[in-house]
Amino acid sequence: MDARRQDFGRAAVAGYLYSLGIANRAGTSKMDGDLDGMSREQLMAEVRRLRDGIRSHRDSTGQELCWHHPALWGLLPEKSDPMPVVPEWPQFMAGCVRYRASLDTRAPNAPRTKKPYSDDDA
Repeated sequence: MDARRQDFGRAAVAGYLYSLGIANRAGTSKMDGDLDGMSREQLMAEVRRLRDGIRSHRDSTGQELCWHHPALWGLLPEKSDPMPVVPEWPQFMAGCVRYRASLDTRAPNAPRTKKPYSDDDA
């Protein structure tokens, strides 16, 4: 793709985000305006903090994969604790089964465990 088409694409996305009210005219997220005033050192510290949080979530295993993760959302500067929409039991269990089945495809060589669930896993 040539540079002019790339620039047009970026401008179109910026305009779309602005029309939705989630970005300024340059396409920068209004939620991330706090980054504009940070020094290089502050930005590096923020990147490291966010990477630590992402790695912690990524490294969840076993029953931890099925839990609500407000600590991950707490890394964001906007403070909110969204109330999840909780599926009824049959829909919830169908989703769990589908997720677990997807791991057979996406992670066929991942170690398996027969460790039973316990309240200590929560």
